[in-house]
Parts: sequence; structure tokens; C-alpha cells
Amino acid sequence: MQGRRLNCHEPGCIPCEEPGDYGQDVDGNWWAKVPRPGFPTGILSDHQVTEHENGTITVSPSILMDVPGKGYRWHGYLERGEWRELSDSVYGRSAEEDTRRG
Repeated sequence: MQGRRLNCHEPGCIPCEEPGDYGQDVDGNWWAKVPRPGFPTGILSDHQVTEHENGTITVSPSILMDVPGKGYRWHGYLERGEWRELSDSVYGRSAEEDTRRG
């Protein structure tokens, strides 16, 4: 899935609205929202982020997002703005169902 880059230009803003978004805040921190509904936005402070000439980013190592108490995990890569999920991602109840239930 092709991600979407959003940047914040005001303090306190987190640059992710929808699954697959990524971006940088005014303090230079990188954020990402994995491309699956029901997962929170995460800061990429434990990752190396490489910004490419076209504005996309590559994040390493892989991104692992666990949702405590929900029984699911997303694991994959963001490479040149393209999200790639690994086969060890786990979903208990579906993330989409949890999103609908609130």
C-alpha cells in the first residue's frame, strides 16, 4: 500500500490521520500509522528514518505495532513510502471490528 506523507506546522500536532499516513512534526520527530484500521499512531524514535528526494521515507528496522489487550499485532516495513506487511502479523478479533465497536 502506498502511504501518504503529512507534516505538521504547529506545536503539538501529530501528522497522521488515516491508516498508512506518516510524517514529521515541528520538532523533527517522525510518526506513522500502520496501514490497518484499529491501530494507534506511533512515534518512530527507535528507528532510523531516511528521507528520499521525492519526500517519501524508509524506516529501519521493521515496524512492530502491538495493541495491548486486543490480541493483534502489525509487523512490516515502510520503504520509500510503500507499506509492506510481514506474514507474522496477528489479528485476534479483527481490527476493523474493534474500530466499528469503538
